[in-house]
Amino acid sequence: MSQPAAPDQITYMDAAADTAVGRDYKERSLRALGLSPGQRVVDIGCGPGTDLGRLADAVGRTGSVIGVDRDPRMLAEAGRRLADRPTIELLRGDVHDLPIAAGGVDRARTDRVLQHVDDPAAAIAQARRVLRPGGRLSMAEPDWDSLVVAEEDVTTSRRFARFVAGRVRNATIGRELVRLATTAGFEISSVEAVPVVFRDSRWPTRSWG
Repeated sequence: MSQPAAPDQITYMDAAADTAVGRDYKERSLRALGLSPGQRVVDIGCGPGTDLGRLADAVGRTGSVIGVDRDPRMLAEAGRRLADRPTIELLRGDVHDLPIAAGGVDRARTDRVLQHVDDPAAAIAQARRVLRPGGRLSMAEPDWDSLVVAEEDVTTSRRFARFVAGRVRNATIGRELVRLATTAGFEISSVEAVPVVFRDSRWPTRSWG
């Protein structure tokens, strides 16, 4: 039996970011950073550079943006998209060992990255290391373990939810962020739980194959 193939990773990331839900939570995440001109900000796990341009716009010509990713293909795509943005620097590096000096940035963010990493606690500790005193970290992560499918066939719905959660390394990361950030030494200023509702049953096939 053949199955639809999962989409290319960059295609999937672009499509997810362009949904109404994606645009809404990204706006919330960026607003929470409290960016202002002249600041230096790092996007940890920047992917193909989806959000780097907006970060650069917020910190202006006197500020700077660093995009860090471990995947050369993602960095190459980000470089292609942002070739005309001199205030954006792209670095290859791992979230567990960021290539940035201690206290080197004013703001840091992660977006749907910690669900995939080996050690989320270590990654958050790295974010704290590179932030200057008084800096701010914004994180946005799903909680796949709480996925609910509104289908009359409850047995199949439960199986599908478990299938999806089982494909993600850290399926409960959304609910763990406050604890992990507090343990790393952050003071929590706000927490927003954003319900995500997809009414198009074709989305799982397009997204996850």
